[in-house]
Amino acid sequence: MNHDALRLMLARFRDDAGSTYRTWFLWEERLKNFRSIRRGLAEVVEEIEAGTFGNVYKGSSLETVVGSIAEQRQIFKGADHAFLWKPKLRIPDIYENRDNQLAFGRFLNTCRCCTEETAVVAAIRTLTAKNIKGLGPAAANLLYFLHPTIIPPFNTAIVNGYNALVGAKVKLGSWDEFLAMRDGILRINRDHRDLLSNDLGAIGGFLFDIGSGRYAAPPRADDATQLDAWRADLARVRDETKKEAHASARARDGDRTHTEVQGWLRDLGRALGFEVFIATNDRRRSYGGGMLGDSCLGELPPAIAAEDGADAIRLVDVLWLRDKAIVAAFEVEHTTSIYSGIVRLLDLALGAPPDATRELFLVAPDAREDEVRAQIQRPAFRRVADLRVRYLPYGELERNREAMARFGQGLKAVEAVSRALS
Repeated sequence: MNHDALRLMLARFRDDAGSTYRTWFLWEERLKNFRSIRRGLAEVVEEIEAGTFGNVYKGSSLETVVGSIAEQRQIFKGADHAFLWKPKLRIPDIYENRDNQLAFGRFLNTCRCCTEETAVVAAIRTLTAKNIKGLGPAAANLLYFLHPTIIPPFNTAIVNGYNALVGAKVKLGSWDEFLAMRDGILRINRDHRDLLSNDLGAIGGFLFDIGSGRYAAPPRADDATQLDAWRADLARVRDETKKEAHASARARDGDRTHTEVQGWLRDLGRALGFEVFIATNDRRRSYGGGMLGDSCLGELPPAIAAEDGADAIRLVDVLWLRDKAIVAAFEVEHTTSIYSGIVRLLDLALGAPPDATRELFLVAPDAREDEVRAQIQRPAFRRVADLRVRYLPYGELERNREAMARFGQGLKAVEAVSRALS
């Protein structure tokens, strides 16, 4: 491939407001989902080993995890298709065949527990040897969230993008061809690391944008006429990006609304006499003429920082503290997965000292109440009923926050306008 043309294309990919790099890879909510997906995979493994996983996809813990992945914006749209049970074809054969189900569970568990590249690749080869019908490299999307520096994302567009870029003929359903493609992706990533990332999601997004038709791959021959035509096409993408400004603005509006609700909770908590901790990846967001984290705690108290799951606790949207203890936690789920927010609250609750009392709130638009309640009913969240998680609608918070700030005491007012979920 033409080295200079590829670098020009990568630079455009990084700067293009409509590219997957900008809309997904740099999306501030992206990293929040990693831990929730990892926890969900642990649940899948536990249920398979215990024999409680069941024999259908719908309603299973696997559906919960894969559904969360599929919500990761456009690049993972359709990630659940490969796992949907197709009864006439008996695929993927991990629902009715107990031996295959165990092999799949042990594959996930090995990849979940190991840290070395060689161990991950060995686990893939062990699974490949089982020849489980219908269980192909789409499962690599699960592994990406376990090992983002080792396994790239995978889908049809990414394969098409790779083939177009390097002139390969990788086929979709083969693990061996996936591993060969992975080697090629790693080489490209090493050669152009300064324009990509150690996280293979960046190059995965680049290949996705080629394979989905956003960019044309540069010509592989040093033909001046072809290169000029390709550069003209690349420039046209930049011009057409302006037409996408409305869609991008709507995505940014979603992020702003999320930040606005965090700001309401920050100000309300301080007015009620609590110290406030804002999620570490949100605190530098612009809000109210300053930053969201202004006048909030910069670090968690040492005892909380030492808890199990402290990394996840730092990503909870808003925490209210008193006497160096967490009193209330709020997860704001504007457009992102309700599942991920519940998992972060679970991490917070289950890692707490036995005598800790923490009120947990899912804060979401009024119209998402049914979705919140549906998620709470999933088997993966059977322990939520004991944790007193409450639903706080945007509308109730917006209408009552000023009165609560002026006249409220402690958590009573917030509890009064929220609704029990168990």
